[in-house]
Amino acid sequence: MRTGERGVFPAFYAHAVPGPAKDVLGSKRSPCWVERFDVQFLGSVEVPCHQGNGILCAAMQKIATARKLTVHLRPPASCDLEISLRGVKLSLSGGPEFQHCSHFFQMKNISFCGCHPRNSCYFGFITKHPLLSRFACHVFVSQESMRPVAQSVGRAFLEYYQEHLEYACPTEDIYLE
Repeated sequence: MRTGERGVFPAFYAHAVPGPAKDVLGSKRSPCWVERFDVQFLGSVEVPCHQGNGILCAAMQKIATARKLTVHLRPPASCDLEISLRGVKLSLSGGPEFQHCSHFFQMKNISFCGCHPRNSCYFGFITKHPLLSRFACHVFVSQESMRPVAQSVGRAFLEYYQEHLEYACPTEDIYLE
């Protein structure tokens, strides 16, 4: 009926009309959405495991301790963090070593993210090396809570895997006779 086709079984000719992707809260979202956050990049460190709040907190502590010694000589670089279904893009500026430097991490290589449990001004995410079995944690800080950043990465992660799981592991109805 929706297609305008005529016949004995009109439901046979009806096709499902796909709608845009929805986020966790149920509002409509464009598949090419991008959220941007202005934060400060503290640094990256190699970690032994690909997920876990303990791993994330230990990496944040290691980077924060190392940065305390050099914060007056090298202040944290300003960073524009762009989060999308494709991944996370860092655009660093400030300081001679970060003259318009940018990095892109594909969503398939991000395994964990979160804020520090006692201080939500710290945020980090763990990435997997594309070829090797090595992992790194990237840590950011802001004057405000970083929970919206963590929630944005979480939504992107959820939508990415919902979209790609349909292709990687399709579910089909199997009828046994």
